[in-house]
Amino acid sequence: MTDQTSPPRVGGLRRRTLAGAAVGALGASAAAAGTARASDSTYAEQPFRAVARGGRVPRPNILVIIADDLGAADLSVYGSPEIKTPNLDKLAKSGVRFTQSYSAGAVCSPTRFALYTGRHPGRTAGGLQEPIGAPSATAGIPGEHPTLGSLLRDAGYSTSMVGKWHGGFLPWFSPLKSGWDYFFGNYSGGLDYFSKYYAKDGYDLWEGEEQVQDPRYYTDIITEKAIEVVRRNARQNQPWLFNLNFTSPHWPWEGRGDKKVSDELTARLQAGEQRVLFHTDGGSLDKYREMVEDLDRSIGKVLAELKRTGQDRDTIVLFKSDNGGERFSYNWPFTGEKGSLNEGGIRIPTILSWPGQLGGKQVDDTPVYTTDWTATFLELARVNPDPAYPLDGTSLVPHLFKGRKVPERDLFWRTRSGRALRRGDLKYARIDNVDRLYDLRADVREQADLAKKRPDDLAELRAAWEAVDATLLSYPA
Repeated sequence: MTDQTSPPRVGGLRRRTLAGAAVGALGASAAAAGTARASDSTYAEQPFRAVARGGRVPRPNILVIIADDLGAADLSVYGSPEIKTPNLDKLAKSGVRFTQSYSAGAVCSPTRFALYTGRHPGRTAGGLQEPIGAPSATAGIPGEHPTLGSLLRDAGYSTSMVGKWHGGFLPWFSPLKSGWDYFFGNYSGGLDYFSKYYAKDGYDLWEGEEQVQDPRYYTDIITEKAIEVVRRNARQNQPWLFNLNFTSPHWPWEGRGDKKVSDELTARLQAGEQRVLFHTDGGSLDKYREMVEDLDRSIGKVLAELKRTGQDRDTIVLFKSDNGGERFSYNWPFTGEKGSLNEGGIRIPTILSWPGQLGGKQVDDTPVYTTDWTATFLELARVNPDPAYPLDGTSLVPHLFKGRKVPERDLFWRTRSGRALRRGDLKYARIDNVDRLYDLRADVREQADLAKKRPDDLAELRAAWEAVDATLLSYPA
């Protein structure tokens, strides 16, 4: 991998424009999340264009695959100069690759709250945790709150989740309490890939709400369980939702052959060393590449099983990261990383595929946001959200399948230490207690602060942010 201060070594970066104010922001950096290699005809993408359809889109199976802390340009199809991800590149070739996709939060659990509930993280007490770190009766998705899982289950879908939940700990919270019929995975935000510990006394591998033992490499276990779910779904006579949440490439930096590294870290954890799994004394670019490429192979196995069982053309597949990348990620050309409201902390790789319904080799520069996917999947499943819990996202169904422009709307972010709002090409952000204004079309690296030059725009976007903030829960003192 190259230093992130240098542009990626990919050929044919090209400018694209799409009609509509909702399409924004990259201009001459239109490949900001790494455009495909235009010189390679295999990945010669076209601007997004929906296939007009006379009737309703079929009610699909829904497969949502989430990577953990994967950076904006960590896939080869997004411009990584070193990491090779042929399976995810192939998924992009079969559908639509988004260049301006955003997470609803800058760290793990708030974004997952947003995806599962379809609402800003700050609408629930658990969503104020950034992220959830320890068991608490208030830090989680309440069982009575409607979720993507519960709404689809009530509409006749079978619902499964494998991998990382991070929506609250037992005994108060779990996927089974929030609408998923089946769960295998971990409740915490990050765990050791072999020992399955996230804290000194926190062993974290579960089937449903019962602990299970399996000393193998966690990515392999998740992949094996995912294939079992795909096969089980193929035998059922009902549509399904499957949330497949990998922990890779989240720290600790362990590959399949790093059991000794795991033993050392786990021993230090058991001895009481705090934050040892952050692995600040380990990892490397090569190890990170190994983990991402292993993730790609694992996803390839799951997608191959989906095709082998004849379910691929009935299934819409969304692949995304939960938030921006961390220490070893390749985020060019963005500044910031996980935890930051700069583009590098919230801009994420996102791919959507549905053979026979979405055209392939397409690239879409429309800004999209975590809660949009919740609204989109509910509309595809012909499910109305609970009016007592209104969604904060916009369904992309008219855009994806009718070619309509996404209505103009603001994209909103709030953390305990920062704030941001994007409207069109303008982004307002409070970073390090300073209000800033950027024109993302001209300056995707957020280096030219226009706050003093355009005070009226700054004031307008700040007021819009404050109007949304007033509807959210306050952070505890």
